[in-house]
Parts: sequence; C-alpha cells; structure tokens
Amino acid sequence: MKKFTFLLIIMLFFAAICNIFGQTKTYPFEVKKTGKGKQSLIFIPGFASSGDVWNETAAKFEKDFTCYTLTMAGFAGTKPEAEPSFKEWEKGIAAYIKDHKIEKPIIIGHSMGGGFALAIAADYPELVGKVVIVDTLPCLAAISDPNFTAKENNDCSSIISKFTAMSDDQFHQMQTQSIPRLLAETSMQNTVIDWSMKSDRKTFAKMYCDFSNTDLREKIKNIQCPSLILLESYFAFMKPAIETQYKNLKNADLQYSTKGLHFIMYDDKDWYFNQLNKFLFAK
Repeated sequence: MKKFTFLLIIMLFFAAICNIFGQTKTYPFEVKKTGKGKQSLIFIPGFASSGDVWNETAAKFEKDFTCYTLTMAGFAGTKPEAEPSFKEWEKGIAAYIKDHKIEKPIIIGHSMGGGFALAIAADYPELVGKVVIVDTLPCLAAISDPNFTAKENNDCSSIISKFTAMSDDQFHQMQTQSIPRLLAETSMQNTVIDWSMKSDRKTFAKMYCDFSNTDLREKIKNIQCPSLILLESYFAFMKPAIETQYKNLKNADLQYSTKGLHFIMYDDKDWYFNQLNKFLFAK
C-alpha cells in the first residue's frame, strides 16, 4: 500500500511539472517575425486593422532590423478575447517585450496602435528605445472637447449592443461610408473595409469605446525616448490644439504630412518613408 501511495505521489508530481512547463503563455495578439537585425521594430496596427497594414514598411526595413508585426486579438480575423481592454492589451505587449528579451525596441504604431506605443513608452520607459506615432493623438476626445476627462469605470454596454445588433450588410455600409474619410488611396479601401468586416464585432465596439475614453496627455511626460510624431495633412490646420495635446512629450519631433488622410503609409508614401528613414537610422 505504501509503495502504491509513493508511486501515486511521484506520478502526480511529474504530471504537475509537465503541466507547468507545457503551458504556453498567450498574448492578446498574433505576431509575425521577420528580418534578423540587431535592433528590433515592433509594429502595432490601428483599430480593426490587420498587421498587413505594415507589410510594405516591414519589407523596407527588415534587412536592417528584426521586425515583430502584431495583429490584435479579434481584429481582421484573429481569435477574439472574452474581455478585451486597452489597458490589458498594453500590458500584453509590454509582457511580450520582456518575455522575449527584446532589447530597447522601436515601437511604431498607427492610430490606436500609436496609443499603445505612447502608453507603453510612458508606463514602461525602461523598455523602449524610440517610438514612431503614425496619426495618433494622446486624447482623441479632446479634439472636440479640450476639457475632456476620462471616466473611471466607463460603461461600454450600449455601444457593444449597438454594434453587435447590426446586420453584416448594415455594418458593411457603415464601413464603406467611413473608410474613404480615413484613406484616400482607393486601391486599398476595400482591403481596409475587409479587415473591419472580419473583425469580431464585440471587440470592435469595446475597443472603440475604450480608446475613445483614453487620455494620455498627462502620462506622456514620463516618456524618455526620442519620439517621431507623423500626422495627417488635415492636422496642420489645427496645430495649436495638436501641439497642446503633445506639450508634455519631451524630445518629440512633430511632422505634418503633405497630403492624404489617416492611413499615411498609403496616402503619402514617399514622405512617410523619408521621415522613417531619417529617424530610424539617426544615432
């Protein structure tokens, strides 16, 4: 009997060990790794976008950098999480950098992805080497309300109900009307609409609600690394409001695109790559 008990204990011990070491840590995104450079770039796409939005950018730089291109959970056909949130996604990206020992990466984020880049550089300043922000503001809501204050426990249930109640045709019509206001390059409009159609509707609604309630204007004073802010041409007409939002960001270079809309990487390609080249290779 004692021998049986001893064997049972041993079996349970090894089962526990196998379980612990067999577990794979999960992150709130899928990642594609390319290139073999010593310096790493982390690309974070915007709201409801695929990591494919960075394909051309990664292809230009992967001979000199190791590129990690993310697609966030629930967007563009990736598996959704039960309860996505801006804060938890930020933590997940920071955890990936730490767990994979990525030394001082340059984080490049578009739209909401730029919000993550700012938040990570502010909350984990020791992790980040540089940031590139592609058409993002520290507080989107402050454009219409400069005195905006983020709500502590923001209730997103009504907007989730609204979006999830839409038929696919209704949602497609909404996106078909919205995307041309964000993307002038007509050859890419259907691709971007398709990414949103493949996105989980609850994730779409929750992250739209979360990001609309995000205010990083004060927090960005903690960012220590060099920052390049690339803004669409329309924002050049609102410079005082834009630069007020970024006033707490030290060591920042704000540049305004010469043409196009929100998807600068498609709409003002030459200018965009010229800005990236100067910043990424600067010593």
